[in-house]
Amino acid sequence: MASDISSNLNGISFKAITPKGKVIIKLPMLGDYNVYNALASIGIGLHNNCSLSQIKKGLESTTVPGRFESVNCGQDFAVIVDYAHTPDALENLLQAANRIKKNRTICVFGCGGDRDQSKRPMMGEIASKLADHSIITSDNPRTEDPDQILADITSGIADTTRYQLIPDRRIAIRCAIELAQTGDLIVIAGKGHEDYQVIGQEKLPFDDRQVAREFLRGCLKTLS
Repeated sequence: MASDISSNLNGISFKAITPKGKVIIKLPMLGDYNVYNALASIGIGLHNNCSLSQIKKGLESTTVPGRFESVNCGQDFAVIVDYAHTPDALENLLQAANRIKKNRTICVFGCGGDRDQSKRPMMGEIASKLADHSIITSDNPRTEDPDQILADITSGIADTTRYQLIPDRRIAIRCAIELAQTGDLIVIAGKGHEDYQVIGQEKLPFDDRQVAREFLRGCLKTLS
């Protein structure tokens, strides 16, 4: 079992209580579900005669690109990139973000084209309830009309004052960074580790992390 669970921008820590003793684990990722995943891994490790120190080292060195990945260029607000692209994943992501934010949560997200349309209004509703402000943009629109995808998402949002529509993902990320205030937490969701965007039949280079870094460095240079 786990106790003393706490989170910050660097990840989540907890005390694991096992038949072999207690150990403090610091995971470089967020989300309560990762604690449960870690407990399962501890159980498997102990079953295979691994020591608690070996298990601790393995868990604490495990990173997953694009999963609550921080983009830090020295700014006074946080930027997180995550692969969450389903209603459940977006809800878990924003709940985790809200536990560690110091000010507002700004969510940049969209939904993929040529995929399940029923999840779009659900994700819009989740973002409107859990984020202080949402910027709804394109994910991988593929062969669908990006504006129609955005319309499907916003059909689930009752409060029209809590979001804005920016179909161009690059501009959406820039807007979020320009809006950010001290202590805010920007969540860029949907693509995570992907280094491309599918528009029509084309697979174009695009990496949320690189785009965020570019605009962060530009903003900091302007302020200096």
